[in-house]
Amino acid sequence: MRFGIFLSLTFTTWEDVLRLARHAEATGWDAVAVTDHFMPNTPDRLGDVLECWTTLAALAALVPRIQVGTIVVGNTYRHPAVVAKMGATVDVIAGGRLLFGLGAGWQQNEHEAYGIPFGTVAERLARLDEACRVIKALWTETKATVVGRYYRVTDAPCLPKPVQHPYPEFMIGGGGERVTLRIAAEHADHWNTWGGPRTLAHKGRVLEEHCARLGRDPRTIRRSANMPLALTDDRAEVERLAAAVSRRMGYPPDLVEDLVLAGSVAAVQDKLARLREAGVDMLWVPTIFLPKDPRALLDRFMAEVAPAFREPARR
Repeated sequence: MRFGIFLSLTFTTWEDVLRLARHAEATGWDAVAVTDHFMPNTPDRLGDVLECWTTLAALAALVPRIQVGTIVVGNTYRHPAVVAKMGATVDVIAGGRLLFGLGAGWQQNEHEAYGIPFGTVAERLARLDEACRVIKALWTETKATVVGRYYRVTDAPCLPKPVQHPYPEFMIGGGGERVTLRIAAEHADHWNTWGGPRTLAHKGRVLEEHCARLGRDPRTIRRSANMPLALTDDRAEVERLAAAVSRRMGYPPDLVEDLVLAGSVAAVQDKLARLREAGVDMLWVPTIFLPKDPRALLDRFMAEVAPAFREPARR
């Protein structure tokens, strides 16, 4: 398995983001990825939030070895042609280390605050599908023409091209079984969602069904899970983390129990083993549920948990 740190850019500073990304690189993590929001998802909407692409460009230059990416770019926030240009530039800066994560967008109050059209779920997913086509065309064709319902590019160049060929690792984020997983089956090199062994096993089977209908080998799609982490022998601490996840994300107790990667080293290794059996080959640890300075916890994970699951990077 590969291991990445999922850096929230909300309620943080550039100095803290850079410090943690550099620490991740120095201590054996495989990747760091950043979120994409403009404001906190809170009633007052106030608090520092760093912008995704400008932050990622700086990380690409200043953290020179591990993969850098997005979990995930909100497709509704920018025209996909602009995103393709941003992604190509970051991949050039990074020397071919961009992990490009894209999702349909979900934070309604953010769209309302900034005057960005939100639309229905069906519309956002249709936009996501078209955006994948636009971005890939711009990354692979000399001049791209794509005419869709929502997006149109005509004889459009995108130079320089990304360093990675034919394009950066393309990750679709989301767990919707009817449409999102179909989009992942068609377009993704990498599929990512929140969940643990039970969730990923079930949704993985759905992904495979979509792949079968499209004639695609599902083994060509990396699968990754986002799981909040705690290493502790204190059951009360595990329960506090589960309660925090439930409050923030609105998940029912059974889903939270599957999702949270918490407990003793042995318990965490057991859950990771079941996650691997479910076909997952990458774990993302989100910082939003970690202590303010998580370095000691992350170091312990890498020293005591990760070695049993390490393998050479697939890319």
